[in-house]
Amino acid sequence: MRLAIENIRIIDPANDLDTISNLYLSRGKFLTISDQPPEGYHPDQTIDGTGKWLIPGLVDLQGRLGEPGSRYAGSIASETQAAVAGGITTLCCPPDTQPVADTQAVIELIQRRARQAATAFVLPIGAMTQNLDGELLANMHALKQEGCIAVSQANNPIQNPLVLRNALDYAASFDLLVMMRSENQQMKNNGVAHAGAISSRLGLEEIPASAETIALARDLILVEESGVRAHFSQISTARAVSMIAEAKKRGLPVTCDVAAHHLHLNEYDTMDFNSLFHVTPPLRSQQDMEALRYGVQSGIIDAVVSDHTPLHPDDKLLPYGESQPGISGFETLLALMLKLVEMEQLTLTQAIAAISANPAQILQIDSGSLNEGHSADFCIIDPEAHWTLNREQMVSAGNNNPFDGWEFNGRIEATYFQGRPVYRHSDHA
Repeated sequence: MRLAIENIRIIDPANDLDTISNLYLSRGKFLTISDQPPEGYHPDQTIDGTGKWLIPGLVDLQGRLGEPGSRYAGSIASETQAAVAGGITTLCCPPDTQPVADTQAVIELIQRRARQAATAFVLPIGAMTQNLDGELLANMHALKQEGCIAVSQANNPIQNPLVLRNALDYAASFDLLVMMRSENQQMKNNGVAHAGAISSRLGLEEIPASAETIALARDLILVEESGVRAHFSQISTARAVSMIAEAKKRGLPVTCDVAAHHLHLNEYDTMDFNSLFHVTPPLRSQQDMEALRYGVQSGIIDAVVSDHTPLHPDDKLLPYGESQPGISGFETLLALMLKLVEMEQLTLTQAIAAISANPAQILQIDSGSLNEGHSADFCIIDPEAHWTLNREQMVSAGNNNPFDGWEFNGRIEATYFQGRPVYRHSDHA
């Protein structure tokens, strides 16, 4: 199948490209970006892209797919469909599945189901410790051989510094990326909301900012000792941004990301006790939110993730403190980034780089760009389209999204994976 997309604005931050041109594909791969077709090239289909944008397929470093396991809503088939509806063609799934992704058998199952769905690249993240208990190390080398892109503890950080040090040394010995959520469980103390005036007024159990920063200080020291490639997931505090900036300045091999909802929401959004706003880490202060935006703008924060966690209504529609934390975020990742562009918090290139080229670079994979010869994963956007999020119309099996009723500019018209359309807005309108 040869496809030509003509007269379209092509935005590819990986190659510092923002131009109106034509994109040519052949056999599911990118062929070239040029004003004229290659010699002897005769497309089977030509699309007029006038007035539209074309960007690389998005790369999401954190998205739960509901399978295997019963805690989350959906399946690999349903959630990869939600991912491409949001323009995401490559995603990493954390190891907090049921059973935990700490054996080759579970990793193989995830990969097989993803191949059957054939909608997006699914890159499993293996567990650092057996059953995510934080005690006995998992066989990380075997997990890497089975195809794990990285290892992590998901939302169960290792509390014992000796176990963590051994895990980091083990991963460093064969250059395996470690993804870390920094959180001190004693400081968290079963809390559900950011420690501040709002949580005090609402009588919610508190999580101080120091639950993150104390753990991050320890983790950075151990990363420096081991030399491991470390990626800090979903940082949420202003202090964490400055600590990562300092670590980078000192030459540590560290990167980090923030969840998209932390760039738009803060503790004031929890005022109504609405459990859709219950996330982990919690929504922090206005100052934290502004510092996180600055972190993305300045490049201290390398990537933005959806932290997609589709939940059953039985788990979510409970009193705030009893509900499961998490947002079904695949379908709003790009929309929230474009909103930051609209608000003049980010340039368009910065916004798209944070969800395409940068995460691909962290993972050291050939995604997130329009490079010749790479898999033709991309999406076409109508920048003039205005739309309102309706939770009831979401593709994800879990519609636990707090942005219900928000108005957005710029809508995904189509998503292509390996050169074929896997999502069209017109089919879902």
